[in-house]
Amino acid sequence: MSTIMNEYSFIAIPGGSEYSGAGYTQVEVFNEKHLQKPAKARRPGIRQMSAVSVQAVPSKRTASKESRRLQLIQATIQSIAKFGLSDTTVATVSREANLSQGIINLHFQSKERLLVETLEFVTGEYKDTWEKALANAGPSPAERLQALLSVDYDKSVFDRDKIAVWFAFWSETKSRPTYRKLCAERDRGYDKAVTELVATIIAEGQYGPLDPEIIANGLSAMAEGLWLDWLVTPREMDREKARRVVRTYLACLFPRHFAA
Repeated sequence: MSTIMNEYSFIAIPGGSEYSGAGYTQVEVFNEKHLQKPAKARRPGIRQMSAVSVQAVPSKRTASKESRRLQLIQATIQSIAKFGLSDTTVATVSREANLSQGIINLHFQSKERLLVETLEFVTGEYKDTWEKALANAGPSPAERLQALLSVDYDKSVFDRDKIAVWFAFWSETKSRPTYRKLCAERDRGYDKAVTELVATIIAEGQYGPLDPEIIANGLSAMAEGLWLDWLVTPREMDREKARRVVRTYLACLFPRHFAA
């Protein structure tokens, strides 16, 4: 088909399109807003992608660039949770988002770019959550450690779709350096904060020759194990039970600081 270039910069292509209104049938756009009829008011965008839930993402054609990208990332999370990483495609994401495949290519250019930005999104959301929890925690090392560990069972983190995404990406880290780097960055700051707090509690409580790094590794492995339990056997594991497991472990290690 012929290329059409004007002030709206769109190109006619064969195949379906998100837009099917008069004059716009089978048209793929470089900028969504140019194919819209004049609107009375522009919908404001979001300041931070991680602050908006799946239900809050607008589906209107007038969505801002950031809103649209968030909608596609969250559709990718849903697709990975349903089909796994290898079977997630541009087509499965477009169905979850109820948008054309061309819109995905417009915003992310490729499936791999979409997957990387999805991983960046969940790692960034996790980092924001634990940093906020630590900033709002009480002054004592025990309060701060409790607040930090509770993040792994927060509603924004202890979510079946997101946990499925974590395990999907972790399974690919051996062969995907980019995934490995992002997952390592996700753990590095959190593990450092946990290790330092554990060391302070050991010294404060005079608990003897305990290795803070080993204990921090155990807490991390416990969290991931509880995530997996909930993912595989949701009838036997829930958020409150997971928290009780962690409290019991801490009470055994540091009885002068924690109660089961």
